[in-house]
Amino acid sequence: MSSLFGARVQRVEDDRLLRGKGAYLDDLGEDALVAAFVRSPHAHARITAIDVSAALDVDGLVAIYTCEDLPERLAEPLPLLIPHPSLTHARTPHPLASGEVNHVGEAVVMIVARDRYVAEDAEEVIDVSYEPLPAVVGIDNARRAEYLVHADVPGNLAARAAQEHGNAAAAIAAAPHVLELDLHIERSASTPLEGRGVLARWDSQAGRLQVWTSTQTSTGVRAAVAAKLGLDLADVDVITPDVGGGFGVKIVHPWPEEVLVPWAARELGRPVKFTEDRREHFIASAHERAQEHHVTVGYDGDGRILGLDVRFWHDNGAYVPYGLIVPIVTSTQLLGPYKPEAYRVEFDSLYTNTVLVTPYRGAGRPHGCFVMERTIDAIAAERRLDRTVVRERNFIQPEEMPYDQGLIFQDGRPLVYDSGDYPALLRKLKDLVGWDEFAATQRAAAKEGRRLGIGLACYVEGTGVGPYEGGHVVVETSGKVKVATGLTSQGQGHQTVLAQLVADELGVPVADVEVVTGDTRRFGYAVGTFASRAAVMSGSAATLAARKAREKALRIAAEALEVSAHDLVITDGVVHVKGDPDSGIGLGTVAVLSNPLRYAFDEAAKAATQFAGGTDMNRPPVAEGDEPGIEGRAFFSPVRSTFAAGMHAAIVETDPDTAEITIVRYCVVHDCGRLINPQIVEGQIHGGVAQGVGGALYERMAYDETGQLVNASFMDFLMPYVSEVPRRIEIDHLETPSPLNPLGIKGAGEAGVIPGAAVLAAAIEDAEGIPIRSMPMSPSDLFELRRLRSQETA
Repeated sequence: MSSLFGARVQRVEDDRLLRGKGAYLDDLGEDALVAAFVRSPHAHARITAIDVSAALDVDGLVAIYTCEDLPERLAEPLPLLIPHPSLTHARTPHPLASGEVNHVGEAVVMIVARDRYVAEDAEEVIDVSYEPLPAVVGIDNARRAEYLVHADVPGNLAARAAQEHGNAAAAIAAAPHVLELDLHIERSASTPLEGRGVLARWDSQAGRLQVWTSTQTSTGVRAAVAAKLGLDLADVDVITPDVGGGFGVKIVHPWPEEVLVPWAARELGRPVKFTEDRREHFIASAHERAQEHHVTVGYDGDGRILGLDVRFWHDNGAYVPYGLIVPIVTSTQLLGPYKPEAYRVEFDSLYTNTVLVTPYRGAGRPHGCFVMERTIDAIAAERRLDRTVVRERNFIQPEEMPYDQGLIFQDGRPLVYDSGDYPALLRKLKDLVGWDEFAATQRAAAKEGRRLGIGLACYVEGTGVGPYEGGHVVVETSGKVKVATGLTSQGQGHQTVLAQLVADELGVPVADVEVVTGDTRRFGYAVGTFASRAAVMSGSAATLAARKAREKALRIAAEALEVSAHDLVITDGVVHVKGDPDSGIGLGTVAVLSNPLRYAFDEAAKAATQFAGGTDMNRPPVAEGDEPGIEGRAFFSPVRSTFAAGMHAAIVETDPDTAEITIVRYCVVHDCGRLINPQIVEGQIHGGVAQGVGGALYERMAYDETGQLVNASFMDFLMPYVSEVPRRIEIDHLETPSPLNPLGIKGAGEAGVIPGAAVLAAAIEDAEGIPIRSMPMSPSDLFELRRLRSQETA
């Protein structure tokens, strides 16, 4: 049986999902009552009165709750998930607004009714009186602080943090060349196909709560619900059904609905369900991306960076439940594959009266990549050097690995790159896109009146963030293998990859391995799915668990076959002597033998009963320190993150008349260590590139000056269709194994999206000859840049 590691095993999830047999949150709980919410129409206002009397006569209404109706523990603000010493003025939302609302869409009243139609009928007649307050919208207004989002937060400043290695100011002052740039990334959002949702059932006799939720962390929701409802952790089960996309918005927990719905289910003694509609997702979930950067860089005549100083401002929205993770990631991952002699970064995280900001695929990395790559290109333009040459001169070299950037990463541990070969990645990318030949292509196109441009962007991605994940592997008496892990899946192919790893370790077909994720009944300790960590963390844990199971299976089989365990192998589910496949016994039979029985329930079980013979009567049936069954349970906890890397190149064409931007070619070279399943990795890259294109050319959350989101629907919020995503994404791989985990792997989940804005900005700039300092770039934006240039040259 050949190794499955590195094989293009077909996804095991797809057959069920493509046949419509998936079970998403809203497919569940047909007998449940339904919750809906009255949400604030104002970005900033005091709540002066709530009159629910008109709703009490609505037929089918079951309950109405305001903040005053909630028990004290539940009415308190939701937890700050990731505290940080620099986060001196953290504010998190109440499950239901208490006295004041701070963004359009904030929940004020909860309604429980027979169905959603009735709930919304009641919602329409509930009268909430508001005293509008000035809204703070955008980074500039937040910095100006003429008005405050939270009256007790001076300057709208949630946090200010800085890190430095070397003396950047001195290095810049001594540098022969200095540039300053102002760069801007607009706000966008995850917008998964399925919004948020939660279903809860309370078993009053058992005193147990069951919760189903569309989340990226079932164990996190479990802990939060238990804490808010005053329950023991063991009395709460959280199950994650099929999830129609997450991309970061569902790593936040608990959302208000995730504690309110379980509480209402317990109060009413009836199952209760909430399913978010699309407008709610726009105005009541989370956004990301918006940052403004000022860069000062000093460099020598060859383009080598001597000192880099980055000052940026991060719009965190009205609340910061997820702490400072996004700006911390931006500030540290900005460096990419480069090694400036000195670097200083400082950021302010600012409150605005807009939807809260939490990680969205890339989680701060696209901003940092955009800033660094625009800076490198500006140096190349000023020095009149090839853009690839400036990159080569600033790369960390392979022999310098592991490389310490002298900063603290988002996991609170040193930012040390474990492995990588950035010059090799660049060589592969240049060959793939035809970098050296492009100038001739560009000149030929220009003669035809066409505008072509090429760009490239490099990035390093911290993946496999701790603290831990676990795995449990059980060999059934049928020979089938059950695997459980606590993290959740939102379409990444976890069931395939974990089955592939376990099947490889146990010598069984992939089809004989069943993987369950995100069910606290099956595995209660986990962290969650985010930061490209599933394969590194759960993959390593499942592998270690499978090795434990394999070791026990070989030991028991060796006793039965009267041979040394070292002489045995497992092939196609049969344990046999090496070189003699006919000498063995099935893995299922070994599982039977591992569990001494008093009663025989089938023919196979007879072999494990007390009168079957072949047992040593001087030993107990289950040896001291042993357990019945063929099982393995293991946890993996790395010393620090592992760092993947990649480089993208794009060729674009811009229309001379309409300024429409068309992607002609898109190339990716990626290094995520050893590839478990290249097809899965490439699928992740394809999806990420699509989101990167969306963020670079189409998607922006447009707020007016009063804090109203004016494009809160798919009619107005632009996302790329299939016609806008490159038809063919050309991919090549480099494998530099990580020394930090037993598989030598790195994460790949966010690789496709990180350099999207940077690479397309570079290509547009090359086509137009106009500096691109802000993204996304629509045809209207490009048309305006052309107009401004023509005015300047007139």
